[in-house]
Amino acid sequence: MRVSVEEDRCCGSGQCVLLAPDVFDQREDDGTVVLLDPAPPEGLHEEVRESAAVCPGAAIGVREDA
Repeated sequence: MRVSVEEDRCCGSGQCVLLAPDVFDQREDDGTVVLLDPAPPEGLHEEVRESAAVCPGAAIGVREDA
């Protein structure tokens, strides 16, 4: 799995951080998403998928590796 974020689409809701805190964080000054791990271990994949699904700004991209 490869994860990407589009910071300009982030609205700072923080759902990704709540669901996958080992993969996402937020900047303190404006709440914009910070990607901590662009290739998370398999044990975090479901949380990352859910984070992308609930992101109100559709700022999280997930590419499943073959």
